[in-house]
Amino acid sequence: MAVISIARVTTILEELLAGLDQAYWETTGIDRKDFFYDIISAVHLELSELNKLSVQDHDLGWEPITQEFRAARPKLSKLRKLLDEFVLRSTTAARLELLINDAVVLPLR
Repeated sequence: MAVISIARVTTILEELLAGLDQAYWETTGIDRKDFFYDIISAVHLELSELNKLSVQDHDLGWEPITQEFRAARPKLSKLRKLLDEFVLRSTTAARLELLINDAVVLPLR
């Protein structure tokens, strides 16, 4: 299993957060907004914990810190399958697909 640095994960999650935020504002319906918000909250919580680490630690290997992020991973996979239905703009859907793919392949320990 490949080890990924905390710095790289931070970048991936920040980009994912921006993509999810854009999709949140573009989607219609409260159910879909709740779906996005749940994932956004989990990613934000993980990033908050990562940002507490020292800069010297950013070269170390990453493993998920929060249970919320671990629980949100299946929702990310589900979202990847439902992108065409949940995200109306094709450019947002294409960008989000790449970002989700990066996040889903992050190793779980």
